[in-house]
Formats: sequence, structure tokens, C-alpha cells
Amino acid sequence: MFIDSVELTLSSGRGGAGAATFRREKFVTNGGPDGGDGGRGGDVFFKVDRNSHTLSSFRGLKQLKAKNGENGLGAKKHGKKGEDLEVAVPPGTQIIDVESGKVLFDLVDDEQKVLFLEGGLGGLGNWHFRSSTNQQPRYAQKGLAGTSALVRLELKLIADIGLVGFPNVGKSTLISVVSNARPEIANYEFTTLTPKLGVVQVDDFNSFVMADIPGIIEGASDGKGLGLEFLKHIERTKFLLFMLDIINQRSLYEQFGTLKLELERFSKKMTAKKFAVAITKIDALDKNEANSKIASFLDFLGLKRNENLKYGLSDDLHAYLQEGKNGVPFVLPISSAANFNIKALTFALNDILKEVKNEETHSS
Repeated sequence: MFIDSVELTLSSGRGGAGAATFRREKFVTNGGPDGGDGGRGGDVFFKVDRNSHTLSSFRGLKQLKAKNGENGLGAKKHGKKGEDLEVAVPPGTQIIDVESGKVLFDLVDDEQKVLFLEGGLGGLGNWHFRSSTNQQPRYAQKGLAGTSALVRLELKLIADIGLVGFPNVGKSTLISVVSNARPEIANYEFTTLTPKLGVVQVDDFNSFVMADIPGIIEGASDGKGLGLEFLKHIERTKFLLFMLDIINQRSLYEQFGTLKLELERFSKKMTAKKFAVAITKIDALDKNEANSKIASFLDFLGLKRNENLKYGLSDDLHAYLQEGKNGVPFVLPISSAANFNIKALTFALNDILKEVKNEETHSS
């Protein structure tokens, strides 16, 4: 089960109480207070675990608590510190304060570990309170209580490339063909109910992570359909691949325009995210009809058919591949079922992803 948002009350441990004891030994005439200090309560940490991909392990949990510190003992023995609580979360998890809505942590890097709540201090034993006027103090401090916080854990998938398209456009089929992911595939809308991640192995030295996001419908940014719940996952991706169905009742530019609008309405950050276009199910039309629709779409985008073919593309169908770094890097007709231009698509995605990562490195 995929769970991308849970609420939990987290609590650090209470400090142990100090001891109020006295030294009593044979042949020792001068005894005195020797109560040890209580141990500190356990802290609460968050740690990123790349082997975890969902928040499903927190399903049904309402509260998690670190251990209390142990009480002090005689002979000035210090109580043991309470065991820390380490909350393991997948990469891409945000920790949000429920009351204020403030994002406390944005945990992205593997093995990243942050302190969230400190345990309560242990109480002082009675030997701290001895004095010339009070040589037999019979009291010790209680340990301080730990702290609690109600937080929401919200997971945003981290992937290099996010697939964006209407339901039943072929996203699941593509990711099943190019990666190790095995999403459910059927000829009806909303087959994909949860995001799926797949690793695409381009060659012996290059690979990237692709995310199959549930289909977006018109009005998704207003809460319609399944898209809104998972639109936030697209924010994490470095690059978007718009997938447009050439046999859909909507034209290619109608599909493209609606998808772009929904993304922009959801987040203005989406307008700056780079993207390319894959025109799917190309094998369902004859060459002339397919080329006519592709040419019309390229005109809509202000692009021209590429004459300098790369990646082993066939010249039977129009395609656009840009040599520069600005604008739309490519528009490719593909068919996952017929394995048409699939290898070319992975090479093109890998090249543009290298450019995006290189730009991020130089800008940071």
C-alpha cells in the first residue's frame, strides 16, 4: 500500500529522578548523601532510509515515544540515558508541524539524520545539595518531562523524470517497457492509483529514475480526479515528459495546453521546469495521418521538423530534436507496444537530464 501522508504525535523521553540515598559502610564513620543523578530522557531523531519508499510502516500508529531516562542510584551512580527514538523515513519526506503548517524539515539526502526533540534532563541526586548547614539532604530532583509534538509526515517522490499525461495515455506501459517497474496496465482510465518509480538503465554507465504519476484530468488543480493528490510528487522531478495520445479525442495541443495549465495552477514553480514531449500510440495510425497531426502540433509549438536525425530515429515520422539548450529539447513520436523510438527516447532523456543536472551544479 502506498501512503504518502500520516500524522503522528512524537514524544521525547522523561528524565530519570535523582536518588536521595546515604553512604552506609562498615568502618566508615563519616557517611553522607551519595544519591546519583537521573539519566536524560531519549531524544527523537529523523533519519532518511533509501530502502524505504512509502510511509506505510506508520499505518495505524498514533504515537511514538523515546524511552525515559533511568533513575539515579546510590554511590553517586548516574542513571542510564533513555534509548533514543529514530524515525526512519523515505527520501523526499517533509516533516510539517500540524498546528502551524510550517515545514520543519525537508529530508532528501540518504542517511541524513536530524534531531527533532530533546529528552528531558535527569534530576540531580541529593549529594548535590549537601552543605555545611544541611549535611543530610533528604530530597533529590525529579527528572524533567520530555516534549511532544504533533507532526505530519508527507512524502514527495524523488525522481529524475516525471511522466505527465491524461489517464490511459500510455505512461504505465512506457515505464514497464523501459524500466524495472511493473505497474498495473489495462484499457481503462485510472489504472494507476499510486505513483510508481522505475530505474531506466540507458547503458552500462548511465541510468535515471522515472516516475509514473497517476493521470491528470482537467480541474485536477481544483481537487478533481486523482491528480491533485499526487501533483506534489511532480515538484521533486528534475524534468517532465509530457505524454500526449495521438488517437485521443482531444487534439495534441488541447491535451498539452490543459496539462500545462493544471500544472501551473497547482504551482508556479512548474512553469520554470524543463520538459519534452512524447506522442504516444503512434502505431495506431498510418504514417500520413500521424505526420499530419504531428506537423500541426509542431506548428502550434513554433517548432520545425528535425532534419538531423539522432539516436537512430527513423525518418518515416516527423520528430523534433533541438541542438541547443533552450526551449523544448525534443518532440518524439513513440509506441511502447511496438517498441518504436523507445531506445531513442531513453537516450534523448538521458542527454537532456545531464544538461539539467549540469546547470543545477553550476547554479548552486
